[in-house]
Amino acid sequence: MTDLRSFDAIRQALAALPAADEAARRGAAERDAQLTKPPGSLGRLEDLAQWYAGWRGDPRPRLERPQVLVFAGNHGVAAAGVSAFPAEVTVQMVANFRAGGAAVNQLAALAGARLDVHALELERPTADFRHGPAMSEAEACAAFAAGWEAVDDGADLVVAGEMGIGNTTAAAAIAAALLGGEGWAGRGTGVDDAGLARKEAAVAAALRSNPGRTGLEVLAALGGRELAAMAGAVAGARARGIPVILDGFICTAAALCLRAERGDALDHCVAGHLSAEGAHGRMLDALGMEPLLRLGLRLGEGSGAALAIGVLRGALACHRGMATFAEAGVAAG
Repeated sequence: MTDLRSFDAIRQALAALPAADEAARRGAAERDAQLTKPPGSLGRLEDLAQWYAGWRGDPRPRLERPQVLVFAGNHGVAAAGVSAFPAEVTVQMVANFRAGGAAVNQLAALAGARLDVHALELERPTADFRHGPAMSEAEACAAFAAGWEAVDDGADLVVAGEMGIGNTTAAAAIAAALLGGEGWAGRGTGVDDAGLARKEAAVAAALRSNPGRTGLEVLAALGGRELAAMAGAVAGARARGIPVILDGFICTAAALCLRAERGDALDHCVAGHLSAEGAHGRMLDALGMEPLLRLGLRLGEGSGAALAIGVLRGALACHRGMATFAEAGVAAG
C-alpha cells in the first residue's frame, strides 16, 4: 500500500507516476494509418484510440473493465445556504446510488462499467471554509488515500464522480484559488439570485481565510472529502497505468489540484463533457482539454463521463476491428 499520510508523501507518489508507453502509442498511430479510411477521417476517435493505447501499453487495446467511482462527502459551508437542497440529501442520494436508482447507475450499466460508491464520513461534515481550512492535512490525506485505494487494479478505465451538497461552492473556490479571476460560482443545483450571491460571498470569504496555498493545500483548505478522494482516484489510476475520463465542474476542480502539483499529472485524462455549470469551460481551457460531449449536463455523479465511455468504446472498436487496406484488398490512396 502506498504511503499517502502526508502532503510530502503524496508529492513523492505524484513524482513517481509513470509516463505513457510511447512505443504503443506509435504502434497505434501506424495501425491507424493503414486502416480503410482517409487519414484523419475519424477525427478525435483516432486521437482517443492512440491516447488509450499509449496508457495501456498495447497498440491494439481492448476496453473490457471500466470502473465508475462515486465519492460522497458533506460540507460545512452548506450551512451558508449555498445549495437549493439541504445537506441530508447527500445521505439520501448515497442510498439511491446503492439501490441502483440514480442516473449514473443507468449510464454505468449502459457502458458496461462496474459502479462503486464510497461515502466518506457523512456524519462529520468538513469545517466551514469561510472561517479557515475545510480539512486538516491528515483529513485531506485520508480522503485522498481512500480514493487512491478505491481504484480496482484490474480496471482498464476509471471515471470519478461525486455527491455532496455544497460542493459546487467548494469547486468554485478551488478554481478561484488556483486559476485566479472572478465569476467561478454558478447556480449549481439551481439556486436563485440570492443563493448565487451567497455562493459568491462564501467563495470570497474562503479565499480571504485561506490565502496562498499549493495544490494539495488548496484541496484541503477549500475542498471536501469527496473532492480529495476524486483527486486520489485520478492519481491512483495513473499509478496503475489506467486512463481516466474526467467528469464535470467538481471533478475538474479536484483534478486542477493535481495539475498544480505536477504539470503533466493529467496526461492520462480526457474531459468527458462540458458541464452546463458556466465556469467549467474556463477550467477546461486552463487545462488545454477539449470535451468529448456537449450536452448541457450538470448533474455530477460522474454521469457525463460515464456517458462518454461509449465514445471511447467507439474509437477502440474502429481501431481494433477495421481492416487495413492490405487485409481488405483496397488500394491505398
